Amino acid sequence: MQTSETAPSAAARITAPADLRGRTVLVTGASSGIGRETARALARAGATVLTVSRPSGEGEALAAQLRQTGAEVHFFPADLSSLAEVRRVARALRARAPRLDVLVNNAGAFFSERQTTAEGLERTLALNHLSVFLLTHLLLEPLLASPAARVVTVSSQAERLGRVHWDDPMLRRGYNGWKAYSQSKLGNLLFSYELARRLAGTAVSVNALHPGGVATGFGSGNRGVGALLLKLARPLFKSPEEGAKTVIYLAASPEVAGISGRYFADCRPASSSWRSRDPELQARFWRLSEALVGLGDEEAAALRRVSQAAGAAR
Repeated sequence: MQTSETAPSAAARITAPADLRGRTVLVTGASSGIGRETARALARAGATVLTVSRPSGEGEALAAQLRQTGAEVHFFPADLSSLAEVRRVARALRARAPRLDVLVNNAGAFFSERQTTAEGLERTLALNHLSVFLLTHLLLEPLLASPAARVVTVSSQAERLGRVHWDDPMLRRGYNGWKAYSQSKLGNLLFSYELARRLAGTAVSVNALHPGGVATGFGSGNRGVGALLLKLARPLFKSPEEGAKTVIYLAASPEVAGISGRYFADCRPASSSWRSRDPELQARFWRLSEALVGLGDEEAAALRRVSQAAGAAR
């Protein structure tokens, strides 16, 4: 995973996404920030856009706004930090889209103080990683129905500071917002690399990215030193439009067709931490995630069948 020295600049690469007419894409966390800009760009390119975000007026307002431009956009409200909500919205999404061409796992948050979900999970890990793990599993059948599907997961350079706290993944002891966030972002990469390996030989590509520091409302509801640092640094960050470019690139550019198991920043291949690239850690974290979400046999069936077929082919 070496950074390309000859690749053109992000501005040259991302003038407009490819023609996506006839394709269905899903963007999570689309009510604001880079998720909103990604949904807008993919809708402008002609895709049928499905969005999932918190049940608030912002998600429906965006869908209504885009529909006024002639785009086909459908909003699905859900709190993705809840595994029950992930399962519910996945059923609705499968009913609406038996074929899914692009899944953008963008929803995420930073919590300076420890919070737990109704299922007793630490909210940062639940939202930033476990929802991604579970939702992707539950949408594998629609993804596999596409002739060339893409799974794009928004990670962060914070993963370099991340550790998986194997004996205390819920961080019941010594909680720190950055420790929780970096663990979850490392989890995004461990998951992406492992999923890419398991889907090798299929028409589904899997990649992850670092969007850069983006001036959004990210972390704005928090208190304490972490929230203060985010607020002070925000004037130095990219605009949401700039931050969305790598997401849009991986979701729509023909340049990355068929490329899988990679990490990108500024629309170029980048290197991630040695921990994220360790196959043993990837497999171990996968098993931990399965246990934490309570992945049932039926929910894991699609990937199991694919893995068995790929293994037989190799």
